[in-house]
Amino acid sequence: MKVDVLLGLQWGDEGKGKVVDVLAPKYDVVARFQGGPNAGHTLEFDGHKHVLHQIPSGIFRERIRNIIGNGVVLDPIVFKKEIEGLSKFNIDLKKNLFISKKTQLILPTHKLLDAAYEQSKGKDKIGSTLKGIGPSYQDKVARNGIRVGDIVAPDFEGRYRNLVKKHQNILSHYDFEYDLEEAEAPFIEAINFLRDFNLVNSEYVINECIRSSQTVLAEGAQGSLLDIDFGSYPYVTSSNTMTAGACTGLGVAPRNIGEVFGIFKAYCTRVGGGPFPTELFDEVGKRIQDEGHEFGATTGRPRRCGWLDLPALKYAIMINGVTQLFMMKADVLSILDELKVCTHYKLSDGTLTEEMPFQLLDEEITPVYKTFKGWAKDVRNVKEYRNLPSELVAYIEYIEKETGVPITIVSLGPDRTETIVR
Repeated sequence: MKVDVLLGLQWGDEGKGKVVDVLAPKYDVVARFQGGPNAGHTLEFDGHKHVLHQIPSGIFRERIRNIIGNGVVLDPIVFKKEIEGLSKFNIDLKKNLFISKKTQLILPTHKLLDAAYEQSKGKDKIGSTLKGIGPSYQDKVARNGIRVGDIVAPDFEGRYRNLVKKHQNILSHYDFEYDLEEAEAPFIEAINFLRDFNLVNSEYVINECIRSSQTVLAEGAQGSLLDIDFGSYPYVTSSNTMTAGACTGLGVAPRNIGEVFGIFKAYCTRVGGGPFPTELFDEVGKRIQDEGHEFGATTGRPRRCGWLDLPALKYAIMINGVTQLFMMKADVLSILDELKVCTHYKLSDGTLTEEMPFQLLDEEITPVYKTFKGWAKDVRNVKEYRNLPSELVAYIEYIEKETGVPITIVSLGPDRTETIVR
């Protein structure tokens, strides 16, 4: 059995949590393969809204095993709060949640470093969530990190103190005030809490599932345009958010990857700094933001809004090997009589291109748009594709034609029931 991969194709916040929840009944295992508590996956069902930051989105399905993979960076404090928040749903988390021993830990000093680095950049801040993600991945690559499996080692306290001293030495070079003692108490409490869970060699668990023909869904965080290698560098996250990241973040061989589900909004959004070619600064952008409730699930920051960017979407499809597209928030555009899609970039020398430039920041880009007639009617109660407004169908079919990939799910609202599967 192959591992299917579900990931975002834009700058994150595409609606991955809802889609995992919709797809979950088809799978025996849902595994998170990268990122940390800087990601927020929102699920809505039975009149309740749930935001998950580190726990895989299959957790609400009792029979599904959920795995936090080695490619994730885990904040024990956030983990403890999430678990406690789920306790009212009577989910046996000790039974169906597994954490890779190779998962890197986020320490309180990682968050302090994150804040110090961001403060030192002044007006050139990248818009970090200040969750300690970048510094934790830095320690991983520098071979300094502490992993989940280390918390059961007899010398864990010594390893922790040694790394904290290294971080404090770095912090001493910054004009940054902090209180480590206040942050450490909940961290130590959360570490003791974490020890009671299923800490496993998850690469063996995943591959045994593959061998025994169990169905596995690999769940990504953030979006492809935030990938550390292929995103809008340096305004990116610190991990590989694309299909290849599922292989390294779970220990899955490339030959064992099956379907690649690429999620995108019917328009574009971005949180924080960084280039955004199709960003709208007018009333239309504000209307989309308000109608789509475009505020970050993790930080609450308002999301910048703009038209769908086809060159960027095609790029993400190419590097991920996407086999199916899922369009999210099509209902939001129902407020518009007219909408646009960026088909090409016009460069400063007048050249038209469909390719993503090496550095979006250094290249003066003018989007070239194609205009579409809006459907201007509420579609949230539509249950069959054939009953969608003809204007929305034309919009969907245009995107399919341009990308060469079928759109097999159209989301018409936040609830799991507001979904058309073609």
